Amino acid sequence: MKKIIEVQNFAKNYGDIQAVKGINFYVEEGKLFSFLGPNGAGKSTTIDTLCTLLHFDSGNITIDGYDLRNNAQRIRESIGVVFQDSILDELLTVRENLFIRAGLYIRNKSVIKARVSEVTALLSLDEFANRPYGKLSGGQRRRTDIATALLHTPKILFLDEPTTGLDPQTRLIIWEIIKQLQQQTGMTIFLTTHYMEEAAESDYIIVIDHGELVAKGTPSELRTRYASDKLCIAPCDEAQLLAQLAATNIDHTYTGSEITINLPNTLASLPILESCKQYISSFRVIQGTMDDAFIGITGRNIR
Repeated sequence: MKKIIEVQNFAKNYGDIQAVKGINFYVEEGKLFSFLGPNGAGKSTTIDTLCTLLHFDSGNITIDGYDLRNNAQRIRESIGVVFQDSILDELLTVRENLFIRAGLYIRNKSVIKARVSEVTALLSLDEFANRPYGKLSGGQRRRTDIATALLHTPKILFLDEPTTGLDPQTRLIIWEIIKQLQQQTGMTIFLTTHYMEEAAESDYIIVIDHGELVAKGTPSELRTRYASDKLCIAPCDEAQLLAQLAATNIDHTYTGSEITINLPNTLASLPILESCKQYISSFRVIQGTMDDAFIGITGRNIR
């Protein structure tokens, strides 16, 4: 698979502060790639650099075959960016905003009109295309922001926390649109998010912390490596169950109503349940989540 983004020994400093410390990674063409990290980890610095908004101190970055230092303008033609905060005019209608933005990339008026019509249909903007952007709901704004980033048909779409602050139903709609885009166009999606269930939909994930890459892999690989499955048991005979677990040297915690046992995998629950079944009222097996994995990688401290 072609590497559409390649980062080698990338470092960025702010005075004496090392924001990013010589990291290496690549993104394969057509993949949904998540770049995660807690606040202050170096995530935003990396993304802003890839989007040609920041200069960097050392290393090499290649995007769509172009060197970032020498071909920033060509890279801008290959990427679309949806920032956390919108850059559109709140007084203009959705359609007016789209026409103005398209004019930055396209000279021919008939081509502009056709492209605006295409993205309006693709993101289902017709119902509010003639309303001022400032009067839209959060979900409608986000769909418009994505449409704006697609006007010049980019090969790579950067999404910087695209669903932050949206209700669950709207987040689901936005994600259906993103996955549809990837499947229909083969576009590479570079995502950063604080919602770990969104990252779980990715093809590949990289986690950055303190300016260094601290974990990488597919969602299932990271869950397996950094998150524990759990067996939760409600006892019908508390004393006998606790005695049986102690006799078999099974580590556990007891909250007074439920016994919790960390598992290396879900199948490891079977012999435990078999040996203790006469003392069990009910049980449940909980698989480790991406939230668990993220905390396992970066720690619990608030940044």
